[in-house]
Amino acid sequence: MPELPDIVTYLRALEPRVVGQPLEALRLASPFVLRSVDPPVREVVGKRVLSLARIGKRIVFALEDDLFVVVHLMVSGRFQWKKRGDKVPGKVGLGAFDFPTGSLIFTEASTKKRASIHLVRGREALATFSRGGVEPLEVDLPTFREALLRERHTLKRALTDPRLFSGIGNAYSDEILHAAQLSPVTRSDRLTEEQIARLYTTTQRVLTQWTELLSKEAATEFPTKVTAFRPEMAVHGKYGQPCPVCGTKVQRIVYAENESNYCPRCQTGGKLLADRSLSRLLKDNWPKTIEELEGR
Repeated sequence: MPELPDIVTYLRALEPRVVGQPLEALRLASPFVLRSVDPPVREVVGKRVLSLARIGKRIVFALEDDLFVVVHLMVSGRFQWKKRGDKVPGKVGLGAFDFPTGSLIFTEASTKKRASIHLVRGREALATFSRGGVEPLEVDLPTFREALLRERHTLKRALTDPRLFSGIGNAYSDEILHAAQLSPVTRSDRLTEEQIARLYTTTQRVLTQWTELLSKEAATEFPTKVTAFRPEMAVHGKYGQPCPVCGTKVQRIVYAENESNYCPRCQTGGKLLADRSLSRLLKDNWPKTIEELEGR
């Protein structure tokens, strides 16, 4: 799922292309992508884009007359910038936003069709899309600490909870925790003040570095490689590959549709975290440490 750095990159690429331009047409190729009924599509057509914004992992087009278009890419939704009026792809296409400068094609490479468009009237209605999480790049340490300790969660869950932190998901939480040398399953209320401060500075550093890297790559062309798996990442999506810091093989915990990737030497003191499915299957044969695993 595109997260804060990816969404900001999209916004930076879209700003010179659409801000100040009228939305000439909104073509809907999927009957399920539009999740709202008021205002109707005809009411947003012809309105100029005044600004762009991010709410969590959503992209917001602010239009004239206090109207808004809210797009949630979900896991597989992506944007393509094409020539004005280009055809929406038949299999993965959800719709297109047509401007005088070009067409923003909205696609989703998934059969589950979770991506969505909401048309919204008024800022009060727009505010309902916020889950309440603090902006990790804008808060000070005390505010970050309060959000982190608001509920008893593992660090992985706390960072990815949109009610606590805005815009952080599966990929960048892995990268943050690896860089901070903290275990994904450590409970937030068990951190020392030094660890909280380290997590705060690391969160801001990792998100800033990735935002700048992705924005630099998209400086001349519209971003086409928005993905949660990038070769520059330290641990996310790198199961079985060597940790770039210590060389230990990256491990993972799989749960539901998500997983945590971590380095057992850098983050857990050599301890292997129990994977629910495998550890239940192997029981007493489950290796407890990276040394035991490597010995096998």
